[in-house]
Amino acid sequence: MKEFYSNGKLLLTGEYFVLDGAKSLAVPTTCGQDLVIEPINEPQLIWNSFTNEGKCWLEAIFDLPKLRLVSATFDSEKDGGNDKLAENLKEIVLQAQKLNPAFLNSEKGFNVKTNLTFPKNWGLGTSSTLINNIANWATINPYELLKTTFGGSGYDIACAQNNTPIIYIKKGINPLIEKVNFNPSFKEDLYFVYLNKKQNSREGIKRFHELKGNLTSEVQQISVLTNEFLLCKNLVDFEKLLIEHEQIISKTIQLKPVQEELFSDYFGQTKSLGAWGGDFILATGNDNTPNYFKQKGFETVIPYSKLIL
Repeated sequence: MKEFYSNGKLLLTGEYFVLDGAKSLAVPTTCGQDLVIEPINEPQLIWNSFTNEGKCWLEAIFDLPKLRLVSATFDSEKDGGNDKLAENLKEIVLQAQKLNPAFLNSEKGFNVKTNLTFPKNWGLGTSSTLINNIANWATINPYELLKTTFGGSGYDIACAQNNTPIIYIKKGINPLIEKVNFNPSFKEDLYFVYLNKKQNSREGIKRFHELKGNLTSEVQQISVLTNEFLLCKNLVDFEKLLIEHEQIISKTIQLKPVQEELFSDYFGQTKSLGAWGGDFILATGNDNTPNYFKQKGFETVIPYSKLIL
């Protein structure tokens, strides 16, 4: 039996601009996804994916070595009737085989199980943890596999592989990654709030590319802000950095910051994380923060230290 595990992710600085090479601060989460592989005698790849509650949301069987899809079932209620889940999985495995022709080139097969340790709709890296786990199994470059499948900056792959905060700079399939000591003294005043919907990052990226123009100056500004995040010593200055970061993104993608849109009466400061409009936000605050957001209908409010490695 083989087993692989990858961390989930959150991007604290550089959303959108990480795609253009901005220096960005990313943090791995305490939750992630594993991949457990058991050999079987039948020439099949039997795949089962489970939620954090132990519910199977995708089951697919492929004949080996040609990866012909024999059968597939999925949780249509949770996945919007998306019958392409098995085909997406097949495409990932096929791309892995292209990068390593020996991968799954066997007369025998495998029983594979994946297990999430966070709710699938939280946007913490269901896809990136899968890509990284499969790449580890196939002994290939995960950034290369990402490029030929989902695309994106790759910071989520870097988080999957690291157990500390990182500085990430996109450089093709060989990005620049630096482990950093981001452990703010005021972290007990930081919270992550789930906005009750998973944001489609590809749609956000598309909007960014359509609106961005020449952003050399903004990329540099975001990179400078990332450095200032690392050096920040107190909450007041940290909140100023959050506001400045939000203003740069807002101007570029022509959307209102989340604080202006949803939380104009909040006593702390909020910042979107990742594609704007969903997933998690970062909020500064105090012991009253969870009550504020829960009264607004946002039940998932997690202290920084409980979600970040």
